[in-house]
Amino acid sequence: MPTHRSSAATTPARPLTWSAARTHPAFRQRLLVALLLLLGISYALPAFFTFVQARPGTVLPDPLLEALPAHDVSAPTFGVIYLSIAVALIYLLPRPTLLLRALWAYALLHLLRIATLWLFPLEAPAHLLVLHDPLVERFFYASQVPITKDLFFSGHTATLALLSLAVGPGRLRQVLAALTGVVAALVLVQHAHYTYDVLAAIPFAFGSYWLAGKGVSL
Repeated sequence: MPTHRSSAATTPARPLTWSAARTHPAFRQRLLVALLLLLGISYALPAFFTFVQARPGTVLPDPLLEALPAHDVSAPTFGVIYLSIAVALIYLLPRPTLLLRALWAYALLHLLRIATLWLFPLEAPAHLLVLHDPLVERFFYASQVPITKDLFFSGHTATLALLSLAVGPGRLRQVLAALTGVVAALVLVQHAHYTYDVLAAIPFAFGSYWLAGKGVSL
């Protein structure tokens, strides 16, 4: 005798709309906690980066950087980064479920990066040219000298990798993944990171996104 499955078992749950999300207690709570966590991280970062910059670290051998001439590519680097963030936000803002996961993943990514920076003190690569980020330098870096030791892992590369995951499958993910590769190459041309920092950014982005999915599913 054939069995009949209920429609609830065969029909995937629809993503929340903002009208539904506003009345969803779990969504409101998790969104508030994510925003407060990001605010707390933003408040703590200047003092943490000052600490990172002041302590001695290790110089790592990096054959790729040794073979790669250094050039200042700050303008195209942050042009790609901020354009990618803007496009991803335009996509995510009307989709509260995806946005919530992205915010939690971003907070987790920062916490992981704080942990790795604490555990692995490094000196800046040879021939480093300082990346000049007009927003971060103004609002987050309190030090009077450039911050050059926030190395392992690359936050710029990881952020774009995370955005490519956050928007879900499709053409936009492919575009953002390609731009992640562009930013990874540019920070190496700048000698702003070791090759290891850039390579490690990808699994850390995947891990943050996966953990966020486990913790904030509705």
